[in-house]
Amino acid sequence: MITKNKLDKSFGEVGTSSGVFIFVVGLISIYFSLFGLILVLIGAFVGFTSTSTLIDFDKKRFKFSTNLFGIVPIGEWVYITTDMKIGIKKSNKVWRTYSRSNRTLDITNRDYRIMLYDSNNKEIMPVQKTDNLESAKLNMDKISKQLGLNHRVA
Repeated sequence: MITKNKLDKSFGEVGTSSGVFIFVVGLISIYFSLFGLILVLIGAFVGFTSTSTLIDFDKKRFKFSTNLFGIVPIGEWVYITTDMKIGIKKSNKVWRTYSRSNRTLDITNRDYRIMLYDSNNKEIMPVQKTDNLESAKLNMDKISKQLGLNHRVA
């Protein structure tokens, strides 16, 4: 059984909304000119590219993938070894953009990430994203039982 966990948009909230806008404008302008095809490609790339993690419970492996155009997954499978651990990390991401009048817009994303660690407690990849600590602990316990992973001690 393979589970897909969506993580982030590659260009943030503002980049994603701008990319979708450029995509729609490109679709409309294709009727008038072939230049719209370039806008469609750029808008689809910026607006729909995201990251996710695939978990294969049967073969005991993870895949961190970047989904180009929201469709084409790019990444490699990482097989689980007995010395790998799983833990929780608090994530604070801030996306900043500037308007033409030099005003800033900051968008803050605070969440908890279930992370995969190697034997030296070095981060390998994020596994799942949750909004609160309680659901992160529940999901971490569920994943660790299904895959036979130990918990990381901070």
